[in-house]
This record gives sequence, C-alpha cells and structure tokens, in this order.
Amino acid sequence: MRKVIFFNLTSLDGYFEGPDRDINWHIVDDEFNEFAIQQTGEFGALLFGRVTYELMAGYWPTEAAKRDDPMIAGLMNSLPKVVFSKTLEKVEWENTKLVKANFVAEVLKLKQQSGKDIAIFGSSDLAVTLIEHNLIDELRIMVNPIVLGEGKPILHGIKAKLSLKLIKTRTFKTGNVLLYYEPEYK
Repeated sequence: MRKVIFFNLTSLDGYFEGPDRDINWHIVDDEFNEFAIQQTGEFGALLFGRVTYELMAGYWPTEAAKRDDPMIAGLMNSLPKVVFSKTLEKVEWENTKLVKANFVAEVLKLKQQSGKDIAIFGSSDLAVTLIEHNLIDELRIMVNPIVLGEGKPILHGIKAKLSLKLIKTRTFKTGNVLLYYEPEYK
C-alpha cells in the first residue's frame, strides 16, 4: 500500500503562509533545490487542494519554470496530479485529474494502487481533512528560521489532538530544519 506524505514549510511561529498567502519568506538555496529534486523524484503522484493547485499550475508549466528549474519542472509536470476541489470546474495542467466529491474514497483508492508513495505539497486544508480520516502516513515539516507574527497556521482547523512520533531530522546550512513525523492515530 502506498503512503501519503504531507510536506510543507512553516515559520518558527507556526505559519505556513504569511498575510495575503505570502510565501516569499521560504528559504530556498541550492541545497534546498537538491533536496526538492530528490524528494519529488520519490513520489508517484501529487495531491493538491484548489489554492495550491492554482499556484503550482500557474508556475510549473511556464517557460520560466522550465528554464529556471528544469529538473523540478519536469517532475512536477510529468507526475500524475489529483486536485480536490468543490469549486473548480476544470483543470488544465497536464496529467491532472479533478475530484469534486468523495475525497476520502479517492485517496483510499490511490493508496491501494501499486507504485511510489503519494505527496501533498502545501495544501494544508486538504491535509487536515485527510488527517481527520487517518489517511496521512507521514508529515515532513520544514521549519524556516523566521518569525512571521501573523499568517495562516499550519494544519489550521484540525479538530482533534494528534500525537506525532519523530522518526528523522535533517538540518540545512540555511538553518532550515526538516522534521519527519509519523502520526499516532487512535
């Protein structure tokens, strides 16, 4: 069975995006880019909520992305993607499927297929929904050494306490710290 892995960046004070959905504070350098290429290559499919899908689809298929980040652009464009949205009418990014209902059933079906693991990049609201149904197998949270003071908290809206088991860490030269957790569902 494939695992669903949630990856997101957060500030030290727990925000995954600043005011007005600002993510320009993410600390990205060559080491991060090498990590991103390696990590993205481990996955066989990507899951997105509407907001993250629109951001990703607005960048990765562009000529600028293909020129500036050819390895990641190639992976992002070629991987199968599933967008979960009740409001989108269509998706145009190559290799993308739109799911408008029965999100949990769709993820269960994807997990039961053979192949590489499945990633959720960003899409904190989707991650909350999947955590509440015990469908996320690992959380990879990269803490950036910055305090934002305001924004949207990571996993905002989660309704139940969830204990996490730390399984691995990685420190980057920039001060980013990647925490790998397994949820301990009750």
